[in-house]
Amino acid sequence: MASFSVPSPVPSPVEDAESLKKAFHGWGTDEKAVISVLAHRDAAHRQQIQQAYEDLYKENFIKRLESEISGDFERAVYRWIFSSVEREAIIAKSAFGKVINYRVIIETSCINSPNELLAVKQAYHARYKHSLEEDVASHTSGDFRKLLVGLVSTYRYDGDEVDARLAAVEAKTLHDVIKRKPLESEEAIRILTTRSKAQLKAIFNKYKDEHKISISKDLETEHPDEFASALRIVVRCISSPQRYFEKLLRVVLTKSNLDEDTLTRVIVTRAEKDLQVMKEMYEKRTNVSLEKAISNETSGHYKSFLLALVRN
Repeated sequence: MASFSVPSPVPSPVEDAESLKKAFHGWGTDEKAVISVLAHRDAAHRQQIQQAYEDLYKENFIKRLESEISGDFERAVYRWIFSSVEREAIIAKSAFGKVINYRVIIETSCINSPNELLAVKQAYHARYKHSLEEDVASHTSGDFRKLLVGLVSTYRYDGDEVDARLAAVEAKTLHDVIKRKPLESEEAIRILTTRSKAQLKAIFNKYKDEHKISISKDLETEHPDEFASALRIVVRCISSPQRYFEKLLRVVLTKSNLDEDTLTRVIVTRAEKDLQVMKEMYEKRTNVSLEKAISNETSGHYKSFLLALVRN
């Protein structure tokens, strides 16, 4: 369920393009006008606004927008303006810095459906002229490479059918793997990168039933290292994306130094999907509304834009 509001009736794309051109005109940008339009339009209408603007004014809308605003506000608006598939491709590309942000790659691989992941990879290839798999492989090594390349390369079965016998066998396999020191990664990687989400959830449930502890918690207890952390993120993204993102919001919004990139990523990627559910989960866990938490930790036009996406 989307968390932001769209006016009824929605102005035409031409009207919105004219409003944005007016906001850009003169010495200073009217950021409030930019927010009032872009933060209250769905993906289809945002694409129509972009096309209408370029038809009317013969200039690249994205480049003009980037020239008018800056900082965290600009990065948030830039990511929001695209369709979900294009946005996911752009966010995936941003994961490749001096050190790969493996959390982003896991989110892209494990939260999207098989068809959505395929579409993201196609958009990535079209935009950057090389494959996501290629970039993941070139920025990783060892077990991380095997895990992350396996995740982005897979096309999982997307049905609900579950093999209960196999779930029991592979729950035991994962338990044996986790209890060994050091962790034997090959079998864990094989299971996590090849099984359907329904099958993996059955495996995780069987694991908890048999061992009275979740696989995520067991990994954390037995192997407090970075690779085990990556495995835990895979498990959490597959088990419940909403719970995963809600916890990520709690972590981000309670740290002394705000991670604006992560906060932006969660808000803009989930605002059209299930952020409303996460808002309710967040308030239940913290007794503070997500709106108030964001308001306390952010400022300026960046704050106003995020709040516009969060408030329904």
